[in-house]
Amino acid sequence: MGDTLTAKRKGELLELSARLGVEFKDLTLLHKALIHSSYANEAKEKNIVHNERLEFLGDAVLELASSTYLYMQFPQMPEGQLTKTRASIVCSTSLAELARTLHLGDYLLLGHGEEMSGGRDRQTNLEDVFEAVIGAIYLDQGWEVAKDYVTRQLMPLFKQVEQGGILKDYKTILQEVVYQEAQQTVSYELVSTSGPDHDKTFTFHVKITGKVMGTGTGRSKKEAEQKAAKEALAKIAPTR
Repeated sequence: MGDTLTAKRKGELLELSARLGVEFKDLTLLHKALIHSSYANEAKEKNIVHNERLEFLGDAVLELASSTYLYMQFPQMPEGQLTKTRASIVCSTSLAELARTLHLGDYLLLGHGEEMSGGRDRQTNLEDVFEAVIGAIYLDQGWEVAKDYVTRQLMPLFKQVEQGGILKDYKTILQEVVYQEAQQTVSYELVSTSGPDHDKTFTFHVKITGKVMGTGTGRSKKEAEQKAAKEALAKIAPTR
């Protein structure tokens, strides 16, 4: 496909840009943001560029935009807490969920193997495409539009912080709690997988020294493990 868009693809991109709330001057930038390396590697055309460079750029824009918002909205928050808050907001799980909300996976161009192995809903692919789209918006529209887009997408998470909620890495917290006692262990066990490759659901148990203490279900393995850890924490350390 290269940089020449078919009428069908152009229609898809216009549909997506409307969902994003951004009117692109150059749709090929959005198109490039949606090209996975597996597609570029398998394509007969040699001039196809995948989205990894846009992902690199988008990651930087995402960090600056989220940092700017936190800095301006939380003037009393110390540097260390700002860093932790930003990291919890722009973590892989959060970005992948935002990508799912925008249905970015539906527009990804994937190689055959990646498509067949569930790549359309793979957490790393969704995180990467979310950032690549930000990079495309930045190149097409400039800093102010890109910053506003990032702020709009992250607003539900910013609101959690404003309302006193703390975004937690439950797996890390559970590990810290459990390891306070000598000879205790934490392990995660995949219980079941359901749904088609492009829309799988995973269920995990978390075991503390061999005993099941929590169960979690999610669209990715990491999400399911986090939910299982959260349930276990509610049982063994309800104030955490």
